[in-house]
Amino acid sequence: MKKDKMKVLLYLKKSGLDKSGKAPIMGRITYERTIAQFSCKLSCDPKLWNARESRLNGKSRETVATNGKLERLLLSVQSAYRLLCERGAVFTATGIKEQFQGSMQSQTTFLERYDRMVEEMEQKVGIEIKATTMSSYHTVRKHLQAFIREKYHTTDISFGQIEEDFLECLQHYSVGKLGYSQGYYRKMALVVKKVCRLAYREGLTERQMFAHIQIERGENKQPRALDRASLDKLQALTFEPYEVELETARNLFLFSCFTGVAYCDMVALGREHLFTDDEGALWLKFRRQKTDTLCRVKLLSEAVRLIERYKSEERSMLFAPIVYSAYLTQLKALQLRAGISIPLSAHVGRHTFATLITLERGVPIETVSRMLGHSNIQTTERYAHVTPKKLFDEFERFLSFTEDLQLSL
Repeated sequence: MKKDKMKVLLYLKKSGLDKSGKAPIMGRITYERTIAQFSCKLSCDPKLWNARESRLNGKSRETVATNGKLERLLLSVQSAYRLLCERGAVFTATGIKEQFQGSMQSQTTFLERYDRMVEEMEQKVGIEIKATTMSSYHTVRKHLQAFIREKYHTTDISFGQIEEDFLECLQHYSVGKLGYSQGYYRKMALVVKKVCRLAYREGLTERQMFAHIQIERGENKQPRALDRASLDKLQALTFEPYEVELETARNLFLFSCFTGVAYCDMVALGREHLFTDDEGALWLKFRRQKTDTLCRVKLLSEAVRLIERYKSEERSMLFAPIVYSAYLTQLKALQLRAGISIPLSAHVGRHTFATLITLERGVPIETVSRMLGHSNIQTTERYAHVTPKKLFDEFERFLSFTEDLQLSL
């Protein structure tokens, strides 16, 4: 018995107009007296819809983009139908629908949809979007791919691989490990949400991920640093022989406190980054992974002792690396053991160097900025907020200066 051919019809659901007056585009698969309907996750102005051609009339950018999406969708349905025929199995219209929706979800990956979004936005540069905005999107993509490579050990992922903790892990990576601000993490998270929203509208995902998650702005938060008492508590900790990882995590954190080196740069430091000046002082010289800015840091005695302790001929790195997630866990344990109120994170050490070790000791902010590898001094100025100690010292100097002055009338 000869099988019926599959037919696909695209139509508008005019009873479901949205607030802007657009109607959702629907699809209907007919095969062997069975019918299956599906949403194309697209919408259009009913006046532009060509029912006979199953596409939009006109040549606007939005029309061309929508027609392109419809063509790709129809090709995916045909591919799903051919695949089921090749398998020789008995199937219905619903089977074709499930096969094509599954293939659509597996075909388009997260970064592929990100790139397509950027291409669509670049067409609007100079009209609705500034060129500087696109530069930001390219930078965010680079950071997202680095995060995906670290978390998933691959260059890209499907939407089905994105889990509920994706944004939380991205925050730990960007704020905790790389030292980005909460505001910059928010920018990346909002882009992730946008890509997922577009994917849902196009039927690439069955649910809209992160739709109800709110991202804190965090622009007004000052960098948190340890005071002298808290730093002394950490240095005074003692460890049992079996607590090697915990002690190593403490020492890596202390190295960050005494050098200002971010975690991602610290675990990449090698002997080639050390050099001695004419006076015999030991220095670190390296480029920051975050900004590619050259950093030169004169090593304090505490940092030199830590380098000597972990020196090994078996590796070129100064320190044996700790998996970042394990490092964060160890820092939480150290905070509890030392009785420190400030939550320890990888970047708190860097903040401590900027405030307690340098600025509060009178090191010029320009010098601190160069040692931290900041691309502009405005970033460093966030660390230069008035601390109680600085306020007390400044007031003491004021009293000393004015004690011999006499008011003349």
